[in-house]
Amino acid sequence: MRQNTFPVKGLAILIGGISLILLVMFLIPSDSQQAKKTIQQFYKHEQQWDFISAWNLFHPKMQDRFSKPSYLQNRSHIFMDHFGVDSFSFSLDNPKKVTDWTMTTDGEVFEVVYKVTVTKEYKGTYGNFSIIQDVYATKEENNWVVLWDYND
Repeated sequence: MRQNTFPVKGLAILIGGISLILLVMFLIPSDSQQAKKTIQQFYKHEQQWDFISAWNLFHPKMQDRFSKPSYLQNRSHIFMDHFGVDSFSFSLDNPKKVTDWTMTTDGEVFEVVYKVTVTKEYKGTYGNFSIIQDVYATKEENNWVVLWDYND
C-alpha cells in the first residue's frame, strides 16, 4: 500500500519558498536603507577629511554647485579655521520618503527622494555645538547620491 507523501513534500516546498523570500528581503536593502547608507557614507568621508570622496557622492546638480577643488578647500577651511575643530560625530534619523521634491525653488523635480535629518556635533575652539540639517538622497543612474536643500 502506497502512502500519499504529497502533503509532506508540499509543506516542505512551501516552507522552503517562504524561507527564500524572507532571506531575499533581509539581504536586499530597501531604497530607504540604501538612501540612509549613502548619506552615512557621505558624512563618514567628511568625518575623515576625505572631502573628495564625499563630493563624489553628490548628485550631479550638487556637483554643478561646487567644483571639486573649491569644495575641498572650502570644507576644510570652514571646519578647521572657522570652527576650530578637527573632527565631529554625527547621527542620522530614519529616512522619510518624499515625492515631487525640488532642490531649489525653480529646479528639477525629483519624483522620489529620501529625507534624513543629520545632526553633526562639534567640540571646537569656540565650544560645543551642533548643526542639524535635512539631507536628501535619490537614485541617479543606478547610484544613490546626496542632495542638499536650497529652497527658500
